[in-house]
This record gives sequence, structure tokens and C-alpha cells, in this order.
Amino acid sequence: MSTSQRFDRGHTDDLMSFLAAAPSPYHAVAATAARLEKAGFRQVEETDAWDTGTPAGSAAGSGGKYVLRGGAIIAWYVPEGARPHTPFHIIGAHTDSPSLRVKPQPDSQAHGFRQVAVEIYGGPLMNSWLDRDLGLAGRLTLRDGSTRLVNVDRPLLRVPQLAIHLDRTVSTDGLKLDKQRHLQPVWGLTDDFGHGDLIAFLEEETGLPSGSVAGWDLMLHPVEAPAYLGRDRELLAGPRMDNLLSVHAGAAALAAAATSGAPLTRIPVLAAFDHEENGSQSDTGADGPLLGTVLERSVFARGGSYEDRARALAGTVCLSSDTGHAVHPNYAERHDPTHHPRVNGGPILKVNVNNRYATDGSGRAVFAAACERAGVPFQSFVSNNSMPCGTTIGPITAARHGIKTVDIGVAILSMHSARELCGADDPFLLANALVAFLEG
Repeated sequence: MSTSQRFDRGHTDDLMSFLAAAPSPYHAVAATAARLEKAGFRQVEETDAWDTGTPAGSAAGSGGKYVLRGGAIIAWYVPEGARPHTPFHIIGAHTDSPSLRVKPQPDSQAHGFRQVAVEIYGGPLMNSWLDRDLGLAGRLTLRDGSTRLVNVDRPLLRVPQLAIHLDRTVSTDGLKLDKQRHLQPVWGLTDDFGHGDLIAFLEEETGLPSGSVAGWDLMLHPVEAPAYLGRDRELLAGPRMDNLLSVHAGAAALAAAATSGAPLTRIPVLAAFDHEENGSQSDTGADGPLLGTVLERSVFARGGSYEDRARALAGTVCLSSDTGHAVHPNYAERHDPTHHPRVNGGPILKVNVNNRYATDGSGRAVFAAACERAGVPFQSFVSNNSMPCGTTIGPITAARHGIKTVDIGVAILSMHSARELCGADDPFLLANALVAFLEG
């Protein structure tokens, strides 16, 4: 390990705790904020004034701050003496993962089974949700407008698969799932069905008065804990690595940059958005105004002008960090024949000439320099020409804000499964590259 590296396997241990504590985007931002608070960051409200009129170059607007909105968090650290036109170095990520989410009328029943009505969020590998012990988590909105996080992190629900005796062709023709009919979980038995059962249960679980919940944003999650596997524990299995792995690494890198005492010539930022898995078009998504508003207000809070804002954004760089595809040992033909990212081979640089990723040659140079400073190897990813290429918040961020953006991440297997797989070293290798980028 290079002496310039900040993180080791202890970072991966902490990632496991983070994944377990973050079964929903709302829990993910709360866990991120808690880690930043320990590094001296403080929350600022969007409805408050942000030190408007601070003289340029003074220390009054310096320090670490963050904004929470729903399932998104934007955090930044202004070093003492930063000018209004000082550019930003941004780590972009997303807090949401494909899942099964509870419908507005959640209670249903069939043939004596109590069930919960769910909707498909994003593009999950639906078969991976079958025959798993599932918990329930998310956000409850009370009648007074306040919110309460809820996490029933124990076996509560299950989506039972049809027995092979009743589907004799499943092993030869493949599993065929109807999204409406086949993915509704059971959570008990009933002969006396009544509406409001699920919410009444959650009110009781959280100690809330009966009838106090007016709205909810709830989702199912597998309750099996993250775990190392392999002969030498060189692999890590767990839920929601896409993309909480990047959120966790970004938060660790931002905290390290803010507390290292190293001179910073850029303002380091973590932007973790919600709703990437369904297009990012929301007030908390990358295609919304949240990031641009926070950056602009940070400039103005330091006594800057519109001209300072334009100068700052012109020199800004964003690393859009999201998981990518490691070469699969059983399906190597699905990958580009000359690009085979391997787990524990270091972070990947993601390239697509049709702008499904935002990386260009100059962006590659930025990331390569950060990895070199960190003593971290990196790999390149490009899709097989015969396969459609996914996308990220990278192109959205570049186009919406006019800032140079580079798509990177960690190579994993089983992406969009209820339980994904990565190399146990890659999370801390990514974090080391990210802190080098923020300090560069």
C-alpha cells in the first residue's frame, strides 16, 4: 500500500456497517450526515440565510456544511481564505437502489394470506427478491408535516417462488415473472382483512399515536447482513452497493480532506442524489436544481457575484462515481473483448463515445492524476458494441451545470440484484482516489 493512501480494509468494514444502516435513501443521508458531523460539519437549512455579504477571503464563511433534502445530501467544505471564484471539486453519487416499494393503498389479501401491495422501483433483478427474508424501511410523514424514519430490520415479509412441481419448465425455459401478479409479498395470515393494517403496525413499531401518519415512502429490503466471502475473505457481498458504496467512499473522502490540514485549492463537495434509478428528474435528483442552487449560494455567501459564480463553475470538475460491471467469469462474452475490469483491480474509468458516460480524454487525465497521487491502480470500462450501455448522473451533471464531469466507479457483479458482489479492496481503493482528487 502506498504511504499516500488514507484508507485500508477498515474502510470496507465500515462500509458494511453503512450498508446495514441504510435500507432506504432517507437512512443513507442520515448515516452520511452522522459521519460528517463527527468531522465537524454542520447542517444548514435551505430556508435560512447563508452568511450573505461575507467579505471575500475572510474566514466567516469557511468550514464544513451540508444540506439535507429528502433522500439527497449536498455537503461541502470551504477552506479558510477561499475566494468567491474558487472552483469546486465534486464527488457525485446516488442514494437510491432498485427495490420493491409500497403502494399508496398497501393492504391486500389473497386466499388467507395477508399481503403488501408493492410497485417496482428502477430495474431490479426481480428473481433476486424471491424467497428472501425482507424487512421494511423508509420515511413516515405525520399530520403536522414532520417526518420519522422507520426501519423494521427483521424478517417480516417474503415473496415466495412457485414450487418447481407447479412450473415444470422453469429450469429449461427460464423464470418468467409478471411484475403485478408475482412479486406481492406475504407478511402473515388473515381471515379478517382490513385497510390500514400496515400503517397501524408501523405506528406501533415506532411508538407513534394511532392515526398520526398521513403519508409514507416505504420500501422492502433484504435483512441478511453484508458479509465477506471467499477463501481469503477477498470478496464482499451485500445489498445496495449500487450506489451506497460510492456515497460511503465520497463521505469518507470529504471528511478526510476537511480534517487533514492539507492546503486545498478547490472546494471539496459531496453530492449524493436520489432517483438516479428512474431518471433523476425530481427535486432531489441530479436533473433537478439542488446542486446548482447550493453551489451558487455558496459563492454568494462568500461575497461573490454572478461573474464569480461563472468563474467558479468554469474551473469545477465532478467525478460521477457509480458502480460498473466487472468481467463475469461465466459470461465473459457479454463484455468488450479488450476491456475486462476485474474485482480488486482498482476503480474503473467509464467511457462511452455516445455520452452515456461523460468521460473524455481530458477527464481521463484528471482521474489518472488523482490515482497516481493516491498510489491506486485504475481500469477502463467500455461496453460491448453489441450491448446497450447504461448511464449515470454524469452526463446529466455535465449538461445541466456546464461542468467537466468524469464517470468512474467500482466494478461489481450482480448489479441490481438484491445482493451484489464486489472485491473487498476496491471500496478503500476508490476512497483513496477520491480524497486525492479532492485535495489535488
